[in-house]
Formats: sequence, C-alpha cells, structure tokens
Amino acid sequence: MDVEVTGIRKSYSRKRVLESISFTAQAGSCIAILGSNGSGKSTLLSILAGVRKADGGAFLYRGTDLLRRPGLIPGVIGYVPQGDPLMEELNAWDNLRMWYDKKTLRRELSEGALGMLGIDAFLGTPVHRMSGGMKKRLSIGCAVVSRPGILVLDEPSAALDPVCKENIRRYLAAYRQEGGIVVIATHDAQDLESCDVCYILREGTLHPWQYDGDFHRLAEAL
Repeated sequence: MDVEVTGIRKSYSRKRVLESISFTAQAGSCIAILGSNGSGKSTLLSILAGVRKADGGAFLYRGTDLLRRPGLIPGVIGYVPQGDPLMEELNAWDNLRMWYDKKTLRRELSEGALGMLGIDAFLGTPVHRMSGGMKKRLSIGCAVVSRPGILVLDEPSAALDPVCKENIRRYLAAYRQEGGIVVIATHDAQDLESCDVCYILREGTLHPWQYDGDFHRLAEAL
C-alpha cells in the first residue's frame, strides 16, 4: 500500500478524541471520512496534513512516517481545511503568486490544475469579494502547487453551488487518474459516490461503511 495509517491517537486534556485510527490507501484511491459534528474529523485530517501533532501512531507514505516530519511537506501533502487559508485583501492572482512562479502559474492556468478548477475566470477578484466556491477552488489551487501525492480535504463541497462542485470533482478525478490519493471529510452524496472506501468516525475509532446511495441511511448511521 502507498499509504498506511496505524494507531493514531489524540487527546485534549482528559478527553480522548481519536482512539486508534488505522486505514490504508493505494495510488489513485479516495478515502471518505464521515462523522457527526465534533466527532474528530477535522482533528484527524489536520494530523494527517502535518499541522497538528498526534499523541501516537504512524502515517506511512511509501515507507516514510510523515508524523515524524512535522509541517506540510511539499510534493507529499496538500491540505485544504474548512476555513479558506487565503489573504483576504489580495486577488486570486496575487494569492497564487505567493505559491507559484509566474511561468508555472501561467502554464497551470492555461492547461493545468488551475484552469481545470476555473480559477482563470476570477483572477482579478479580491478574496473578500469572492463566493464560497471561488474561495474553495482557489484554496485547492494553492494546495496543489507542488503536485502532492496526497490531497487532504476537509468538507470541500460544503455550501457550494452545483457548478463549483462539478469543477472540484472534475479536478479530483484527473488528480486521481495521475495516481494521487485523496482523503476527504464530506457529507455530500455525490462526493461519496466517487470514493473507494468510506469510514464513519465514531467515539474515536473508524468503522468501515458501505455507501449504497441511500442518504437517509447515512444520516441514521451518523
């Protein structure tokens, strides 16, 4: 397996949030993490992304334990949290220029990930004037600058319109076709349809769950 997560634990004070999180993933796959609010999904994803420290466990990517290398690792992990990590006073172009050199940026806008995400349509728009969908697509564009092997997404489709969702899904499909691994926290039924494996995070542990298209069954399971 390209990814092997074993025994990740996390507590806040006396509250155990993650008990012993384990799963595997191979190149081109998508892993969905489901759970009710406060179940620990964002905590788990932030640990996998390297922005929060685990109390124990391992996150092996092609034999290297990423938990022993704190912080985002260029070319390995791309992370899009629920909140958009953008500079509000800058427009889309200037936010991207913080990550891309000018030549690479123009190429990606014309024939790469940024063009596929439709970011070229709002390059001059300041972040504070963007819709939620624009911000989310721009955040993903910033996260994939180094062509990471793993993309960690926390509720990327939440409150977005259908067109924005389709742009994101189209990009993620292309990303996976190139061997990328997606770990996504989502409650969106269409997101789940494209995932290879689904887990429900409950009482600190992951429980395998098979999505069969019945969203009411999902609501009951949570």
